[in-house]
Amino acid sequence: MSRRRLDNISEIRTFFRTNEQPIYFFGPTAFNLLGIDRWVRNFHYVAYYDSWDGAHPRVFAPTNRPEIAFESSEQIVNYLLRDPEVQGYLKNRGGTPMVAMVFFDEETEEICRELGYTLILPPDSLRRSLDSKIVTTRLGNEAGAPSVPNVLGRADTWAELETLASEAALGSDLVVQTPYGDSGKTTFFITSETDWDEYRDDIVGQELKVMKRINHLAAAVEACITTHGTIVGPFMTDLTGYPELTPYQGGWCGNDLFPEALSSSQRASAIGYVQRMGDRLAQEGYKGFLEVDVLIDTDTDQVYLGEVNPRISGASSMTNVTAGAYADAPLFLFHLLEFMDVDYTIDVEEINERWRELAAVDVWAQLIMKEPADAVERILAAPRTGTYRLQKDGAMVFSHVTNDWHDVTDADEAFFLRVYGPGDYRFHGADLGVLVTKGRMQRGGELTDRCRQYIAGIAGMYRTEPVPDVTAPLPIAYVK
Repeated sequence: MSRRRLDNISEIRTFFRTNEQPIYFFGPTAFNLLGIDRWVRNFHYVAYYDSWDGAHPRVFAPTNRPEIAFESSEQIVNYLLRDPEVQGYLKNRGGTPMVAMVFFDEETEEICRELGYTLILPPDSLRRSLDSKIVTTRLGNEAGAPSVPNVLGRADTWAELETLASEAALGSDLVVQTPYGDSGKTTFFITSETDWDEYRDDIVGQELKVMKRINHLAAAVEACITTHGTIVGPFMTDLTGYPELTPYQGGWCGNDLFPEALSSSQRASAIGYVQRMGDRLAQEGYKGFLEVDVLIDTDTDQVYLGEVNPRISGASSMTNVTAGAYADAPLFLFHLLEFMDVDYTIDVEEINERWRELAAVDVWAQLIMKEPADAVERILAAPRTGTYRLQKDGAMVFSHVTNDWHDVTDADEAFFLRVYGPGDYRFHGADLGVLVTKGRMQRGGELTDRCRQYIAGIAGMYRTEPVPDVTAPLPIAYVK
């Protein structure tokens, strides 16, 4: 029997609307690909935290949820894959499951082989290699997508760092990155030996990317490497380091997607860089979803490659609700096509041009809300997952239960996805939830008034009690 052939976007959309192949997203929560089930029949979510308390028809969470001190999202995913309830749920639904997740490792691959599941992601070994800032910097240079002026090397003393920077003419105001890091936790700003002494234990013994510090605007974009080329999604700016949302300096805590995120010339340059980088990664054997950060030097207007995250990301929630996604298909559907037994044809340049033009009509935002305080408290009551409205007096009122944020219509309406609920702990860095709305959350480097109203509204719905001596492990949700 010949492979099915799809010749245009209409046929691709019909293919997924009638899909019989069971596909699952595994994660601590259903956040990253929430709403894809609107497009793909037989798409379900397997989550450790059930944000809907059983009310979402396509979210499954095991009832046995022991208090395990998970240290990574990979551990949560592997726990779910081995859970008897989860295995029974997938077996009862029939077929050979296709599974995807944000983070996975060699153990994930081995579990999938044991259970006969099809992991629809590039190999872990390739992903880990490409996740290195050092590797992607080199590949970007080869592809014609340069980074901020930098030098790659090692430095075990302040003098060695000074020498590296001097020989590369980077000046004395430096940004130093180690190969692997999360949300700014392994990026260090160094101007003196005092700064070096503060961070040296995190730097010594590793290969480094040492950059000239620039005044910059950061933008994130998701892309999909396909057989026909690299499709580039909409660009969005990051919210980082706001103490109301995260305890981590430089930590990612949300995104704004809006037409003025980049100028026309900046967007054209950035799209070109992402396409060239995608084509270079394809030569390494990578295909499917990835997220790319770009930096714009605000003094020179020069666009640079920031870093590459070879995976589904926390920006997917924005990418999949844009006008471009509804004109064609959400970016993740092109990822699925690369891993399903189907022959398809698309005009990548035409899609990229259409998505670039439609970027002029989209305004979306999301807040990633972590607990900034140091105290450990037990949650007695928490805001429900669903749609909320801001009143004229700034009060935030629950409207109704909804499955996702796709029907949010204006800046006074928001969808909140709860992570931790009653009985869970609230602690330093805990992922409390995600809020998605149509309005901007950041202007001029400051949170908007509406953003602060949303933060205060959600915070005011929690009731907690102090836990002076915590002996139970504190699980981590790892919203990405």
